[in-house]
Formats: sequence, C-alpha cells, structure tokens
Amino acid sequence: MNIDRLFAPYKPTTTHLVDSLEYWSREKPDHLAFTFLKDGEQDEVLVTYTDLHDAARAIAAQLAQYDIRGERVLLLYGPGVDFLKGFLGCLYAGAIAVPAYPPRRNRSMNRIESISDDAKPKVVLASSDVIERAETMLEEFPRLKAIPWIATENVPLNLKDDWAKPELQSDDLAFLQYTSGSTGNPKGVMISHGNLIQNLAMIAYAFETDQTTRGMSWLPSYHDMGLVGGLLNPLFTGCPVVFMSPMAFLQKPVRWLRAISNYGTTISGGPNFAYDLCTQHITDEEMEGLDISSWALAYNGAEPIRAATLQNFGRRFASIGFDPSALYPCYGMAETTLFVTGKTRADKPTFQAFDNDSLHEHRVVPLSPDAEGARVLVGCGKVLPNEDVAIVDPQTYKRLSQGKVGEIWINSPSVGKGYWNKPARSQQTFEAKLADSTTGPYLRTGDLGFIRDDDLFVTGRMKDLIIIRGVNRYPQDIELTVEQTSNRLQNGAVGAFAIDIDGRERLVIVAEVQRARRKDWSDVIQSIRHDVAAEHDVPPDGIVLVRFGSIPKTSSGKIQRHACRDSFKDESLKTIASWFAWENADQVSMPTPKVRIKVATGKEDPVLVELVMSQIREVGRERAKNLTIETNIVSDLGLDSLERLQIANGIEEFFGKRFPEEVLQDIDTVAAVVKAIRENFGDLSQALGTLSKSPVTLSSNRSEIPESDYDFAQMPEYRRLLKTKKLLASTGLPNPYFSVHEATVRDTTII
Repeated sequence: MNIDRLFAPYKPTTTHLVDSLEYWSREKPDHLAFTFLKDGEQDEVLVTYTDLHDAARAIAAQLAQYDIRGERVLLLYGPGVDFLKGFLGCLYAGAIAVPAYPPRRNRSMNRIESISDDAKPKVVLASSDVIERAETMLEEFPRLKAIPWIATENVPLNLKDDWAKPELQSDDLAFLQYTSGSTGNPKGVMISHGNLIQNLAMIAYAFETDQTTRGMSWLPSYHDMGLVGGLLNPLFTGCPVVFMSPMAFLQKPVRWLRAISNYGTTISGGPNFAYDLCTQHITDEEMEGLDISSWALAYNGAEPIRAATLQNFGRRFASIGFDPSALYPCYGMAETTLFVTGKTRADKPTFQAFDNDSLHEHRVVPLSPDAEGARVLVGCGKVLPNEDVAIVDPQTYKRLSQGKVGEIWINSPSVGKGYWNKPARSQQTFEAKLADSTTGPYLRTGDLGFIRDDDLFVTGRMKDLIIIRGVNRYPQDIELTVEQTSNRLQNGAVGAFAIDIDGRERLVIVAEVQRARRKDWSDVIQSIRHDVAAEHDVPPDGIVLVRFGSIPKTSSGKIQRHACRDSFKDESLKTIASWFAWENADQVSMPTPKVRIKVATGKEDPVLVELVMSQIREVGRERAKNLTIETNIVSDLGLDSLERLQIANGIEEFFGKRFPEEVLQDIDTVAAVVKAIRENFGDLSQALGTLSKSPVTLSSNRSEIPESDYDFAQMPEYRRLLKTKKLLASTGLPNPYFSVHEATVRDTTII
C-alpha cells in the first residue's frame, strides 16, 4: 500500500502521530491546520501546525509532573481546538488518552463515572467552562472529584521547552475508544500508535488524499469517525480541515453545505441520518448561492446505509453542483480504529437488489429492484491491501463461499488490541480463529454480510446494538431503566430493539407486566417514555406491554431480542396495551381529553412564554398539545436532541440571535428556554412588542385542524357509536357491532 505519491512533494510519516505533527510543524510551520467555526458560520478560530505542536508540548510537560507515561488521561471537552490540543498533549506525553462526552447540567454523570471507574485515569484534562460546570456535580461522584483536573487553556505555553519526547513503540497504546452506548459496563477499545498510523494510511490510500485535499467535519470528536476521520487523518496527511460543533449542524443542517461551499471542501461525510437530515430540512431558499461542486468524496458510514438516502441526496443537491458519484459508502468501527472497506474513488456507489426472504435464510439471491420481495443494498466497498475480510459461519467458524451470508470477520493491522481490562471479552471478540484455516486472528464484528463482485454488503447485525440517528445505545441499559420505572413490570422481562418503520430506525420497547388485572396502563407507558428519554437521550418510538410469561426468552431465561422484534413485526405479541409515536403521539389505549394550554404565571412574560410554546408545538405537533411552563421537552414530550435543536433554531431565527453552545445542551424545559432567551438575547422589548399585537407565529404556515378531523375518539361517527353502545348495554341486548377481545390486537384486513 504505497501512499508516497499522495504526499508529494512531502514524505508520509509512518511511525506515529507525534512524529507526523513534528514533521508538519517543520515543513509547514505557519500553514493553517484547522479552522474551527465557533458559531457554525463565520466566527473562526485558526490554528497552525506550529500552534498545535507548541500546545501539545506544553500540555505534555504539565502532564509529566504526574509521572503519566503509560497512564490514562480522561478528556472532557466541548467541541473545539482545546480538545485537539489536549488529545495531542497526551500522545506527546506518552500517556493514553480517554476521550469522553463532557458533563451537562441536569444530566447524570453516570456514563463518565463508569468510564472513569473502568479506565482509572490519573488526570482529567478539560476546558475551564467544563470544569466550572462539573464542580457542583462532582459532589455526588467522589472518585471523579479526587482525580486532579487541569484546564489546558491555562497551561503556560513556555512549558513547551521542558518537553522530553517519549520513545513510542508501535504497540504502545495511544488512546482508549469507548464504544458509545453502554453505561453499566463500558468497553474501551485499546488503540495503539501502530493501529492508528496504519488506519490513517489506509484512509489516505482509499480516499486518495493529496496536498490539494480540503476537509470539513461536524462529527463528535469523542467518537471514532469524528476523531480519526475528521481530525486525525487531516493531521496525518497535512491537509487543512474546517470543523464545527455537531450541534451547529444538527440545529441547522445547511451549515454543513455552506461550509463546503465557502471553503472549497473536497472530502467530508457522516452517518446515513445526516444525509437524510439535509434532504428533509434544507430549503430551496437556503440553497441559493451555494456551490458544492468541489465536494469530491462524501463518505457515509457508522450506521446502516440506505440506498434511498443516497439517491435522494444526490437528486436534491445536484442543482448546486453535487455529483452523485462522489457518494462514498464505507464500513468500519471503533474496534478497527475506524476504516475497513471503501470503494475505489473513481467508482460509483453500488446499488443491488436481492431477495429479502433469502437474505434472512443467509442466501444471496439477486433480483430486479422492482421485483416483489426485493431489498436494495448498498455496497460498502472493497477489501484493501494488508487486510483480510472473511465471511464466516458463526456456528462452525468456517469461511463461507460467495453467495452465502455470514458474520463479518476482520484481520487487519488496524484492529485494536482488545477491550481495556476485559481479557475474556477481548479474547472472544478480537482473537477468533477459523476452523478451516491457520490465518488470523480475526475480529468478530457481530455484523452479517456477504461479498459479491469484490464489494462488501452488510445485511444486518447479530449483535443487539441500537443505532438511531447516529446515536448508539446498548439495549441492556435501556431495559434496566424500563424495569426500574414501575413495580408493575416484571423484572428481567424487557426487550429493547430498533426496527425500520417507514424508512426510519425506531426504538421499540416490549415489557412484560406482572400478574394483575388492570384496565389503564397509560401511567406505566408514560413513565417508560419519560425515564428512557431522560436517562438515554433517545425517546422510545413504540412501547408494547405484554402478558405475564409471554415475552420470548431462552431456556436459561435471557431475553430473545430478535424473537421480540420478529413477534412485533408479525403482530404475534400478546399485547395488553401499546403506544406508537408514528400512529398517535398522545394516545395509549384511549385518547386523553384535550387540556387547555397553561401559560406561565408570575414574573415571566406570557407573550415570550407563548412564543416558546408555539415553536415547541411547531416541532412536537400532537406530542406538544398539553404544555405547561415546567414541561420537559425531552422526557415529557419525547422529543429527541435533534428536535430540541430545531426548536432552538426557530427561536434564534426569530430573534436574529444565537444561544451559546453550552446553553443548547442544557435547555430542557419551557422555563429553561425562556430563561436562556432572557439571559443571552439582550433587549427583547421590540420583538415582543410586535408579538403582543398579533398572534404568535414563527415559521409555521399550517392552520389549526379541528380535533374531530384527526382524533378518532372525537369523530362524530365514533361518538354516535358509543352512545348507541351505551343504550344497548342498558337494555341487556347483545352488541351487534363487535365483540370485546380478551387482549388488544392489531389485525388488518386487506381488501
């Protein structure tokens, strides 16, 4: 795998990233390495290679005072260049970086504590604002509080002269990449300096990056795609990159395309949901004046890739210069540092149709895309030099021939060293051996797929990881939360899984109830919605309560999530109550009566409160009918983080102001939004004065639809039927319309 030509007239550094940054600080001392858009628009923070090299040396010298070589350092930063300096400072000190999401007000620090308890860091590096935010929260977490915390922007730059370069070996650990999702038992992938430099070289080879490449990223820096692909790969190749906060993109997706247009970006990408978000939310008016014809490679990975997503994105943005052949589906994961497979840059993405029933039977049967039962899959690219991707029977451990679906196993110099402090789990996952070959060892991915015409197709997952809108969650954590919501639920009898409904991944929870007759389960369902959204930041889309003893389990008593999913799909669950966001946002078994919206009392301006509520209703629609000043946007309404950012963006657009980044993370109630507007937007009298003279309308053009037009319980025909039923019941006559079933069913008659 020769990448020398891509670096010309420079030379690639193939030892480790410390040598790489040293090299660029000598060859391009004053060249721009990173541009961080603080507001996602025009407020730039510019950093050169010399700036990074000096900051990393100073931080490393500070860390050396703690005898840090080979020890773990927890990194807690918001988006920005401070994280990058802190991460590089760890590498320069010979320490092991542990990136994690920083603490947020009004949110649990359980995940951070779990990572800290597992990694046992000797020092915490953070920014001053994160340390200030965490001070009061740390009272409840004494083990975290006992660790020294260092605000890296306060580290004197002259300490750089005290830096002693460590002798780094290929097998020395560079960082622990904690796989997103688990709070109870987090898994930190051990990535060595050799793993990292090999994967960066592989990305450069596959993407064909050269000295004309310009990058752009909005991805989280504490996840593998954002860290390795978005920040470290440009640093390895010596190519400048522009980046912004993930929230800046999620709040207003056009900022991604605007940055690509403004800076002439050639390589950028994200998970599948990001492309859907752009297609669905970027308006024709926002596209005016944009030119994204420079975008030569648009990578898509980290979650299932949908053919319709890529095709719709290509059509939608062709008018502003996007070339659909730039779409670059790829495959990878934290356990392989990041990248595994990708197409040749000159090749167009592959879309092929296969018989869906045959795929479930682990057979590959090509079909015409318009044939009945056809499922269109996206090829994730070719196997690259120096790696082996095997399709393996997960029962026999034998390599399968073409035309068979099996588990994807990977042998590559990019595969990590295992999970930190988990030898048994590491051996099971990272040291698999084929029964019919001496090659290996292999990483067991838990993903199912096949290779056809040298293209890897991923068909599903053996493992139960839930991925929704780029957010990873382990079902065990969600199930535990559900069990603890109500004593009316059976312990050890909850299943959480993701399922595709109308082209979107949905979180569905199936929970078994205890032996007790009860007509109304709405309070239990509401508690599940509240607690799961509050604890995991992913609101459930569907909740099904089933009879005692009916949830699928193994002979040893473990939940069979795949069987739960299959029973949900074929409607064979013994359901006693259910709620589905895609059917009716506010109904469980019977609709709740419409409640008059309460406006805040006390000191808050009712006009401002109503403006906030109007925007929440605009995004939440039927879920936001019953608002009060203390309504929690996340846990009470079930709005996810993306919808919360859309609410904030509508308010920002109205006032022509911006919420600070840290405020966006914390506003979760109507009152909190009102307070944030007061504290950050200055004088509101003129804007509110115009509202007081007319009804509150922000961006919606929809007229109010009578409830009797969409709420079945309010429809006049149904109300007349209820009256007739009541009359018949009083006479003792049998019901001529229908009989009452023992349990709720969802039978559908096809005419």
